[in-house]
Amino acid sequence: MAALYEGYTLCGLVPAQTLSNSGIQGIEAERDSDHVVVTDSTRSVTLYKVSDQKPLGSWTVKQGQTLTCSAVYNSQTKEYVAVSDNKVVRVWKEEDILLDKAFKATVSSDVWRVHCVSGGEPVVLFQRGAVRLLDSLLSAPQQPIEEVLAREETIRWSTILVADSQQYVIFTTEQTGNNFLYLHRLNPNTLQRYRLEREEPGLSPLSFSASYRDKHICLLYLYPNGHMYQSLVSVRGLGVDEGAQALQLPRSLLLALPVGEGLLEAASALVLDEAHVAVVGVPHPSAGAGKDFLCIWNTNFQTLQAGKEMAGKIYGQLWTFSNKLFIPHGKILSVIPYECPKSSLASALGKLRQAKTEKSQAPAFIPSWNTILHGETTQPSRAMETRKMRTNRKTQSSPSLTIDQVLEIIKTAPVEEVQKEVEGLLSRADVQDLQPSVGQLASTLVSRSLADPTFYTPSTLMQLVHTQFLCHSVCPDLVLLALEKKDYFLCQLCLQFFPDIPEAVTCACLKSFISMSDVDAEKVNLEPDSVSFMETLIARERGQVGFQNGFSPTSLDEDRSEALGGGGTIIKTRAEDKEKTSTPPEQSCPVGLNKAVLLNEVLMTAYSDTFLLPHLKDLSSPHVILFFQYLQFLYLKYSQDASPQMHVLRSPSLSQIMDWVCLLLDAHFTVLVMTPEAKGLLLNLHSFVKSQVRLVSELGKIEGSLQELNKIKVKEDVGQYSIEVIELF
Repeated sequence: MAALYEGYTLCGLVPAQTLSNSGIQGIEAERDSDHVVVTDSTRSVTLYKVSDQKPLGSWTVKQGQTLTCSAVYNSQTKEYVAVSDNKVVRVWKEEDILLDKAFKATVSSDVWRVHCVSGGEPVVLFQRGAVRLLDSLLSAPQQPIEEVLAREETIRWSTILVADSQQYVIFTTEQTGNNFLYLHRLNPNTLQRYRLEREEPGLSPLSFSASYRDKHICLLYLYPNGHMYQSLVSVRGLGVDEGAQALQLPRSLLLALPVGEGLLEAASALVLDEAHVAVVGVPHPSAGAGKDFLCIWNTNFQTLQAGKEMAGKIYGQLWTFSNKLFIPHGKILSVIPYECPKSSLASALGKLRQAKTEKSQAPAFIPSWNTILHGETTQPSRAMETRKMRTNRKTQSSPSLTIDQVLEIIKTAPVEEVQKEVEGLLSRADVQDLQPSVGQLASTLVSRSLADPTFYTPSTLMQLVHTQFLCHSVCPDLVLLALEKKDYFLCQLCLQFFPDIPEAVTCACLKSFISMSDVDAEKVNLEPDSVSFMETLIARERGQVGFQNGFSPTSLDEDRSEALGGGGTIIKTRAEDKEKTSTPPEQSCPVGLNKAVLLNEVLMTAYSDTFLLPHLKDLSSPHVILFFQYLQFLYLKYSQDASPQMHVLRSPSLSQIMDWVCLLLDAHFTVLVMTPEAKGLLLNLHSFVKSQVRLVSELGKIEGSLQELNKIKVKEDVGQYSIEVIELF
């Protein structure tokens, strides 16, 4: 599932120009993925280091002069190239202070843009369609420039691509309501002209985006009516120069985006990969009018994958470099990181299993059934790696002590001395050799903490858990001690790293988490990834209404009527019907942020139904209803098309949520049936489970069809020519 992460401000926009446009003429990549060159629409060029959010250099033309082309960076010569007043080409280096004293040359025709690919020579595109390499142009600046375009034909957009080691300058033009595509190949020079199919009368594309894949140049363009089209041009057929002859360019409709009332005015669509596009300036399907969003759509499955509301005016401008989107809005230019995993049906439905992407993975030293039977290894979190690295960098402040000596110190020494000696022991280079002793250290620390209420070393215990040499069977009292001390961060770490926590302890954690107040929970520091996931989940107030992930909120009444049995009907008053049709399902989180994070850890803990059910029955009725409400909240959030699940964040899966719903129903069915407050909740949960059954049933049908297709034997003798096409929708 594609995701948009928390953004940050790169720079402010020119205040005098924010009423009509962003004041930004263009953004280009510089020396690496962390540097960009921003050109404003008047006089300045600024180099930014993106990660530091600060300018490294700025150059300005004199008063009265105007930059008419965004600056590009020539990585071959480490120079910047821009054009002022349409005809003055300027070239300068980073160390140059005054732009007016740098090299400049006046050419004989107006310039549209200068383009440059990484490692390539800059290319100049003139307003009348001619193309020149920069070096050949500057060798004779006043050389005559031919006119490629017709008299009333003007360029609307241009870019440059590398395809099969060849550079292509791509630009679109408009002439009396007709739109054309030009492909100019360099070395050797050839030009191909195509005519785009007409849309509704009076409509011209708002934005264009081009990419190269599978031997084809893909042109993506968005119209004011929300129709997004794609046209493919094979690079193999671009060797012949057809002159002014315009070939008809076929197109296919990728998306029909919702535009609300009227037409789009300032919108843009940008290709991210072969299956995802970023769209800005198009209304979010489930948001109210007057709100501007940045969205990522999956074109393979026609689904909205991620959305982010942008404060302030949207100008229909969007750039992307190194998995970061650059978008001007209001009075700022924001940088928003994004992720687009490989497109698949599982990811589009939000059912793709999460895969940890940490580059450095510590081996699991605690044997578990998964390791023995399947060879699986545990995945350490980024917080664990960071903390472990920080521990390893510490230097010992005292002479090396043996394990036995440290164990004796733990039994009698003050807290500060114990922490110092244990941390010094763990910081040694041969920490893996300490594996047999980590359990002894933890058991000794826990035993003294239980015997002496004034003694407790939370940071030392957390370091021992982070080594991954511990499990519950080695130190069975550790989790209970953390619950007694209300050290919920340590509880969270144990739930994450211990593969053998008994069901009784899991239920004890659940009871403790759900019983504490939200005020007390907010005081706890928890693992950052799990907190980030819940922040993303709670921040989204409204979800898309419609058939989503197997569940349709509009079909809730139908499911309820069937739940009553015998095809019964629900008698509703007009007031009730009006309320249900105008109010979306409740999606506010019934618990606080940190409390939800801790409940998620319980949902992700391994268990056996047989051993868990007896302990679940100890929960009180109010706590069961509250837990049900939280599970319902998670399900509704996961059912949105723009699912907030992120593979880099720690979060429960949809199947885990549904499993816990079934467990609670089994453990407390009689109590819930007799509790009036639970009636509506049970009906909702019934519809949730039923929707999942429907979804799994349909997927089972697809699986059966695919299995039957797989059984079909391929004929060995197919003749001299045969085409066989199988399409599944």
